[in-house]
Parts: sequence; C-alpha cells; structure tokens
Amino acid sequence: MAPQAGVEYHGLSITGFDRSRPWTLLTGGIRTLFSAVKAWFLLGRLRADVVIGFGAYVSLPVAFAAFVRRVPLVIHEQNSVPGLANRVLSRFADAVAITYECSKEHFARPERAVLTGNPVRADVLGSSRASGREWLGLTEECLVLLVFGGSRGARHLNSAVVALKDALLAMGGLHVIHVAGPAEADEVRAALAGGSEAGGDVGGGEAVASDGASDTDAGGRWRVYDYLDDMGKALAASDLVLCRAGATTLAELTALGVPAVVVPYPHATDDHQSKNAAAAVEAGAVVSVEDSELDGDRLAAELTALLGDESLRATMSAASRMLGRTDAAERVAVLVGDVYRDRRMRTKR
Repeated sequence: MAPQAGVEYHGLSITGFDRSRPWTLLTGGIRTLFSAVKAWFLLGRLRADVVIGFGAYVSLPVAFAAFVRRVPLVIHEQNSVPGLANRVLSRFADAVAITYECSKEHFARPERAVLTGNPVRADVLGSSRASGREWLGLTEECLVLLVFGGSRGARHLNSAVVALKDALLAMGGLHVIHVAGPAEADEVRAALAGGSEAGGDVGGGEAVASDGASDTDAGGRWRVYDYLDDMGKALAASDLVLCRAGATTLAELTALGVPAVVVPYPHATDDHQSKNAAAAVEAGAVVSVEDSELDGDRLAAELTALLGDESLRATMSAASRMLGRTDAAERVAVLVGDVYRDRRMRTKR
C-alpha cells in the first residue's frame, strides 16, 4: 500500500514475542538487534531529520537507531494504556503524542506527553452521509445499522448480532450492513440464510435473504461483507454502529459524530479497549456493552432502544462530535516540526 500511495518504503525483518513462550524473547530480540543495525545505516543514508513511531514491536529497531544516531524521536500512542514498546521508547523520545489524557501516568516522563488525538484518514473525514448512502445504494429514508469487529471480524460479536436477526428485521425500514471479516463472512451468510438462497451482490458483499421464519422479508436488507475498503463512507452512512472499542474506530466515530454501541474486546492488554471507551461513554457519545453480556438481553435492548429513538441518536451524535479531533493528524505533524526545530536550536547552542 505504501508504494501505491507514493511513499518510499523500506522493510525490516522483525517479529514480536509471545509471553507464553519465553524463548521467543531471545529470538525476537536477536531479530530486533539486526534490524536496528540495518535501520542505523538506513537513517544515515536517508539523512533522516526526525523519526516518528506509532507503537508495536515493529517500531523498536528504528526508534533505537534514531536514539543512537541522535535523530529526534517522537512516538504516538493511540490507546489509553500504552503498549510495552511505547512505554520503553518513551524514555528516549523527545515527545510523546497521546490520544487520552490519562495515558500520561503510564510514561516515565509524563511532562513530554502532548495531547494530540488519534489521526483519522482524510478519506474518512471527507465522507458524508449522502455519499456513503449513494455508495451503498441506500436511500435517505433507510435506517442503517453498521456492524463490524475490525479488519479480522469478531466471532462473538458476529454470532450475537446474527441471533438478533428476527428482532432487528422486524423494525421496518432497517438495513444492516454487516462487515463480518474474511474468515467468518461465509459462516455468517449461512447462519442468516438459514438454508435459503442468498440475495444479489451489492457493493462487494452479498445481500442475505430471510429464512422466512419471521413475517419480515429481508429483501436485501441484511448485507454481509467480507471487508469494506471504504469504511469512512460506511460509517458516515450509518444511523448507529455496533463495533469493538479500538482506538482508531473510536477516533473515526467521534470525528464523524456517529452514535455507537461498543463492545470492548475482553482480551485486550490491560483491558485498554474499555478504558478507550470510558470518555465517550461518560460524554454520552456511545453505549458500552461488555462482551460477557452479548448473549443476554442487554445487546438487544440497547440496539432496539437506540434504533427506535432518533432524538437520542441525535443527542449522542452531538456529544460524539464534541469529542472528535478532526485535526489530530495536523497536531501530530506540528509536534514533529516543533521537536525538530527545538533539537536544532539546542544543537546550535
């Protein structure tokens, strides 16, 4: 994707380590060391002025090389609870861009943390309700629920919402856009079809017909997609979203002001998805449902209540926009420039 976007790309051979297999720390460490040496030469050849890392083990060798070469280093943390890589790198970084104020307490040098927000892609920010609905082939009168669990889908989320098929399709005018993930889309289609034939192809997905068990004919109102390559349009087209509470997802929801029911991933490190969602829940922008509640009545109650109350969704949308930082990318870019200029000033002295 980087070369296609016109961005020069250099790959490094590196792997993470599995805490349940301690020996991978050694093998991963060796790879990181060799990659750091390669990055050291690479930064010299490119005459890099500044390095910015966005977390995860892949950022370690380049950031270490930058520190050794005395190249200014900025790191960005998108989650409320920083990962191990960023906690380590924050000790060497000139500045740490953060998405949540509460992240400061996790860094060795909290005074270097700057609240910027989490950058959102320009194509997402440029999406509109009208363009999104045209892309999906939906009219303005449709009530749209978007369901997704991230790029790989989310099995529990998928199965829970499929179990609510009859209740959801009983709501007149409701259309469900269900991004199930490549690994589970066929299984979801089969569960929804219930033995009947699937409907026509729409926007890269399949419109799944009702199994006839209820009085409501799906008529293409529940579309299952492996993946959508323009989530910005899908989000903008939606009246309500059901999803996990990843940092990027929350940044996009609040940038566009889309009300949502979020289900934090229960196995996320330090339960950071629940903490990511806390501010949005407190502001009234989203409703949070625990993963353990997906198989009970709570999810159905929240979805039907919100889908049936346009005024409440409008209130949530306004609260969401208040939280959104549409200028986060610019804030990070300004911070990078400030760090570079400050380092140059100190070097001249």
